Amino acid sequence: MASASASASASLLSLGHRFSLEFHLTRRSCLPASSRERAPLRIPPFPHLKRTAACIGNHAFPSAKSSSSEEITDRVDVRLGSEGWCSSEGGMKKLKSAVAAVLILIEMSFPLFNWNPWLLSPAGAVLYSPDTKVPRTGELALRKSIPANSNMKAIQDTLEDISYLLRIPQRKPYGTMEGNVKKALKASLHFFCDMTQIAVDEKESILGSLPPELKERGATLYTSLVDGKVIGSLNRLGGLRNLIEFIKEKDADKISVGLSSSLDRLAELELLQAPGLPFLLPKQYVTYPRLTGRGIVELTIEKGDGSTFSPAAGGEARNLATIQVVLDGYSAPLTAGNFAKLVMDGAYDGVKLKCTNQAVLSDNELEEKGYSVPLEIKPSGQFEPLYKTMLSVQDGELPVLPLSVYGAVAMAHSAVTEEYSSPYQFFFYLYDKRSAGLGGLSFDEGQFSVFGYTTMGRDVLAQIKNGDIIRSAKLVQGQDRLIMPNEN
Repeated sequence: MASASASASASLLSLGHRFSLEFHLTRRSCLPASSRERAPLRIPPFPHLKRTAACIGNHAFPSAKSSSSEEITDRVDVRLGSEGWCSSEGGMKKLKSAVAAVLILIEMSFPLFNWNPWLLSPAGAVLYSPDTKVPRTGELALRKSIPANSNMKAIQDTLEDISYLLRIPQRKPYGTMEGNVKKALKASLHFFCDMTQIAVDEKESILGSLPPELKERGATLYTSLVDGKVIGSLNRLGGLRNLIEFIKEKDADKISVGLSSSLDRLAELELLQAPGLPFLLPKQYVTYPRLTGRGIVELTIEKGDGSTFSPAAGGEARNLATIQVVLDGYSAPLTAGNFAKLVMDGAYDGVKLKCTNQAVLSDNELEEKGYSVPLEIKPSGQFEPLYKTMLSVQDGELPVLPLSVYGAVAMAHSAVTEEYSSPYQFFFYLYDKRSAGLGGLSFDEGQFSVFGYTTMGRDVLAQIKNGDIIRSAKLVQGQDRLIMPNEN
């Protein structure tokens, strides 16, 4: 009887492997051809099927001490012979149906509950994981894209982990948060018994890369980052020392505010350290306009029908509204440079806007202005951007500047080929998580050249209608980082 149970379990396991292969082939055949090319067939080993088969075997084939072979036969409607499974066709069909149902439930459960991530294709791991660590705001995306030195990046990564820990409902891991802040402090301080004395050598390692004219500003920011002192205009709640106290008090609101302030100070320090592009552009693009750092553009929007924008809390209705966009030349130097040049040339002054469900586009398709810039996307973890190449989110590739952020600014595709961006037409992306994958990623992620984010006036974007006008666009910061084609 024991050998019969083992034979039945082995046959069930074999059947499970065959069904798994058929299931993967069926699911794969439903994908577009391009996706099938990028996703090679994988046959997972399914070690859990042994447990499943054993479990079913224990229920279907109890020991001979409790049941006779006739009772077993009646229970599963299957005969056991010298060769294992025999000729009862009805019993086999029932068992196959049961196994199919179990395997389908198992397949569906992995992306939902993340039991065994190794069973997921990269597409499933990214699109279905609710823990996908993509920036959720423009400020966070811009901060993560700064090419800071390793010391500053270590502090930043440690503090940003707290942001993810704060999302945990109910019992938050305050002990882990406190450890993260202490780790960040250790990167900038030398810990004596009372943890109060700043190590001169560590401070110099952080501030040493600053130009002489920026060292005073850097020292001020450093002090604010560590101690949270009120210094001039930096009158904000913050400081890593204060953050530790908030965590000990288990006050999530104070932690959130203090963390935001500390990360803002950190980003300012990182920007002071970043002198320019950390990589060389390909030779064929050195004659293009390029932005070698950050820039800020202010766009004044006017209602085309004479109506007004809804006021913010306590504000007044107005027919003009201002939107501020931060351009990131560190990750998209050509795209941001082309846009900045167009702004300085007045190309967008008086241009009408048009709206779709997920975007606000500049309606200037017929004007021949700007450079035909190649698609420019910097993958996360890479040193430089890729050109003329879309990212394959299905294979786990994510951009440094994600589109999946409300207020992301990107160039439309060229009318000729998707390998190039439009020379002039840009759009604001109105990200909506209800139209995204379970991982929070837009289905257009990795397809467009994102070059900046709306940091002020995000509430205005939802109020823009067809026919509204860009009254003016000005580059208010970053002119010194814009290199024109005739400059070498």
